Amino acid sequence: MNAIPMLIIPALVLSATAPAQASEFTALKEEIATARKALVNMALYRDKRSPEQQKLVKDTADRVSAHLARMKAPAGKPAEFKELKATWEAFKKTREEELVPAILAGEQAKSDKIGAGIQKTRLDRIYALIDAIEK
Repeated sequence: MNAIPMLIIPALVLSATAPAQASEFTALKEEIATARKALVNMALYRDKRSPEQQKLVKDTADRVSAHLARMKAPAGKPAEFKELKATWEAFKKTREEELVPAILAGEQAKSDKIGAGIQKTRLDRIYALIDAIEK
């Protein structure tokens, strides 16, 4: 077999998978932003605390989790990807078990503290990890 096609094929495969992974992470960022927006709306607007909005908040976070579960660690980035998944899971758990209940109970100070504290730190880390993985 000719050596040139043997060199070109791996290059084509790599170039085809790199943009796909980048778009996977772009889509993940968009899903995270959608999940965040649903929660922020619930926190800011009392009329957005209905069962429908609560379902939207849960469903959008579940979509992020499902998306992450389908993804594979990019080559050379397994530690970053593992940390991304773990950070998201901690973020989601706090969101569901502490933040949403505080919002629904009208505990503004508590929800502000959680949202502007540990959740902001985790969200910032999630975005930083995605950026590092995409490089």
